[in-house]
Amino acid sequence: MNKRTFPSNFVWGTATSSFQIEGHHADQGRGPCIWQTFCEKDGVIADHSNGEIACNHIELVETDLDMIKSLGVDAYRFSISWPRIFPQGTGPINEKGVLFYKNLIKGLTDRGIKPYVTLNHWDLPQALQDQGGWENRDTCLAFDQYADFVANELSEGVVSITTHNEPWVMAILGYEQGIFAPGIKSRKSAYRAVHHLLLSHGMAVRTIKKRLPDMDVGIVLNLSPIEPLNDTPEDHARAYLDDGYICRMYMDPLIYGHYPKDVIEDLGDDAPPVQEGDLAIINTPIDFVGVNYYTRNYSTIGNPWDPIKQGKKVTAMGWEVYPKGLEELLCRLSKDYPDVPYLVTENGAAFDDVITQNGIQDTERTEYISDHIQAVSDAIAKGADVRGYFLWSFMDNFEWASGYTKRFGIVHVDFQTQERTLKDSAYWYQSFLKS
Repeated sequence: MNKRTFPSNFVWGTATSSFQIEGHHADQGRGPCIWQTFCEKDGVIADHSNGEIACNHIELVETDLDMIKSLGVDAYRFSISWPRIFPQGTGPINEKGVLFYKNLIKGLTDRGIKPYVTLNHWDLPQALQDQGGWENRDTCLAFDQYADFVANELSEGVVSITTHNEPWVMAILGYEQGIFAPGIKSRKSAYRAVHHLLLSHGMAVRTIKKRLPDMDVGIVLNLSPIEPLNDTPEDHARAYLDDGYICRMYMDPLIYGHYPKDVIEDLGDDAPPVQEGDLAIINTPIDFVGVNYYTRNYSTIGNPWDPIKQGKKVTAMGWEVYPKGLEELLCRLSKDYPDVPYLVTENGAAFDDVITQNGIQDTERTEYISDHIQAVSDAIAKGADVRGYFLWSFMDNFEWASGYTKRFGIVHVDFQTQERTLKDSAYWYQSFLKS
């Protein structure tokens, strides 16, 4: 396998997100976000850390852009911090934040790298959470205003805009399970959040397209195949319902304009608060769906959502390594939802790297990346409409509830000195992109 087995216009990239790499820097004017608040709670972050410094990308941006350039990628996917632009979610603008992103985008284009912008990668302004966050329908209006500002002021040179990254994670882990910000535990709250995230997506797509008709606009979902643990009617039924919760609950309204009936019935009184016209807005045509893939999941009637390893190879996160699942997923999506192209917007793994005098050895990560790129190639060969691959992540960073204990980067970061070092996987990717 080499790069030439892919279409000539296939986009190769790498990715990060704002809260995970930037650092706070109070003098730069960023307002508080929900993850900043969440990190202050006892026991929610594995190493009791926070994102106050992270990778100090705000100050080291030129170094980082040079390293991204050295990889030979076509594109870089990053997120804009909403509270760095609007510290209170709406209202006064932080000009220092605007200038930072203008310089970041120009720095990419000057280096021949295409900027792929994400508007919301989980760092909701705390001021909006104080008013209910994604449970509050008014947050949709605030997001729409933010999207309009970015389209008007920060779009020069940008080739793609994603509205939300992984609404399932924001809503379910943040509002139902409470293990991510804002730390709420309520199924009803979670599905209010799901609906408002999707509604705000549709509103933002319309707003962006009004200003920028030729801009590629889409959404990014975390998706995985869900398989029955046992070959029984009960486990097959459970797996289908679980797929409804993680995939069809998002893809069906986005592409077909309705929520899946089985999931709505299962939710009962916790079903989303749909108002007249909402689903038509959510169903606004988009240019792509981004797929974030890491592993597959198993379902069983006795313990749904619990991934059973069964002696399988796993990453440092405890996730099964299953490249075939990416091929299966992309083929399934192209079959069930054929009217939209797909990008693999995140794919990568956390492993325990070996630091030696000869470099940073991460053979398992290199194998993981290579095998998953092969899976994308296999999916395309079977007819899946896949147009890009973004490796997660460009560099080690603040890994949410895992703090700094898990490393996904192909660039090693010493969080004491902020020194960056290419890992062996980065050299492999660099070589592959030259092949």
